[in-house]
Amino acid sequence: MYAVIATGGKQFRVEKDSIVDIERIQGEPGQKVSFDKVLAVGENTDLKLGAPFVGNASVECEIVKNFRGPKLLAFKMKRRKGYRKMKGHRQETTRVKITEIKVG
Repeated sequence: MYAVIATGGKQFRVEKDSIVDIERIQGEPGQKVSFDKVLAVGENTDLKLGAPFVGNASVECEIVKNFRGPKLLAFKMKRRKGYRKMKGHRQETTRVKITEIKVG
């Protein structure tokens, strides 16, 4: 069984016991979290789509760890003008393990 969930402005296809890196959510490692924004639930060839969300469906997960992603650099330059600008960014990320997909 799999589900498509929406969190942090992105969509993720998850299955039981899968590990997913999502945008930072509140909580400590070991804490249980539930996602109610389930866009689709499927098993083999059976697919249930929501409009926009599947009613009575949720995905239970456990926070594994909170960390910061790799550093991304944005570099701007104008040739022959001496203009150079560099900016870095590291995204706050949470790693979660899917424990259960509930369809009610």
